Formats: sequence, structure tokens, C-alpha cells
Amino acid sequence: MKIYTKSGDKGETSLVYGVRVPKNNLRVEAYGTCDEANSAIGLALSVLPRDPEWESFHAAFHIIQTRLFHIGAELATPKGKEVGWKIAEEDVAFLEKTIDGWDEHLPALTNFVLPGGSQAGAALHLARTVARRAERQAISLQQQDEVNPIVIRYLNRLSDLLFVAARFVNNKLGKVEPTLHQE
Repeated sequence: MKIYTKSGDKGETSLVYGVRVPKNNLRVEAYGTCDEANSAIGLALSVLPRDPEWESFHAAFHIIQTRLFHIGAELATPKGKEVGWKIAEEDVAFLEKTIDGWDEHLPALTNFVLPGGSQAGAALHLARTVARRAERQAISLQQQDEVNPIVIRYLNRLSDLLFVAARFVNNKLGKVEPTLHQE
């Protein structure tokens, strides 16, 4: 099977069920940005050790990346069509539990944190900003079409998780988090 189909050469793509839309359609923007966040997470994970000390961290992100993929599929499904899998409240609860678990190992915030520290920490901050954009695009889509409201809550909580994950990684790696320059 060839990877290229040439069906998008005129600026259109197919949603789930074959519905054709312009490539700049809000649905395409929203699910494409989820894919971008997923890729940034993958980049962050690729520079972290794959050993027992990091096993639970990688396992949590395996779940999160799978959910992001499913959210992309949900956003790529046109209104009125059946979604094979929907994000649910327990998925948001998983993020909250994970945030709380990592946050209890971190020093209290006393200043605004700038993206950076370690390579993985910086990549997680990048993923956080992309998740925020995905959330904004899902909200824009919701204003003109149907979007599962849990998708927006999940993306909001995901960006919170990515912030805490960046701090957790930097702390665990012994990297200093950059903070705002004091004038």
C-alpha cells in the first residue's frame, strides 16, 4: 500500500466516513493539533531513559498518547456520525490523579517558570503549548459544530499535566527550572 493517495492534492482531505473537507477546516485543525501535541510528547519521551525508574512515567504517557489519538479520531468524525471511542470523565480523572501524584514530589512554586531545564522538560513545555492550542481550536469548532465537551476538559487538563510533567522531569533529572528574570 502506498502512503500517498494524491486525494489531497487540491487542498481537501477526508474525515472519518469519507466526508471531504478543506484541509484548513476547523475539524482538521483541531485533530491535527492533537497529533502535533502527541508528537511533541513523543519527542520528550524519546530523550528520557527507558529504565525501571522511569517506567511508570512512560506508562502514564502511553495511556495519554493513546487518548490523544482517540480524541483526534473523535474530532475527525463528522456531526451525526458514530464515534468508535469517546473520551470519558474517567480519562480526565486519570489526568488529575497523575498530576496530583507528580506534584506531591515537587517544591512549591514561588515564581513563574520558563520553559527549559532539561531537553525533555523543554519538549514537555512545547507539548503543553500545543495542547493549549488544540483546546482553543476545539472551542472554536464547538462554537459552530458539535464537540464532546469532555474533549475540551481533557485538553485543558492535559496542558496542566504537561506543565507538571515538565517540572517533575526537571526535578528528577536535577535540572534547574528557569524562572522570570528579576529586574
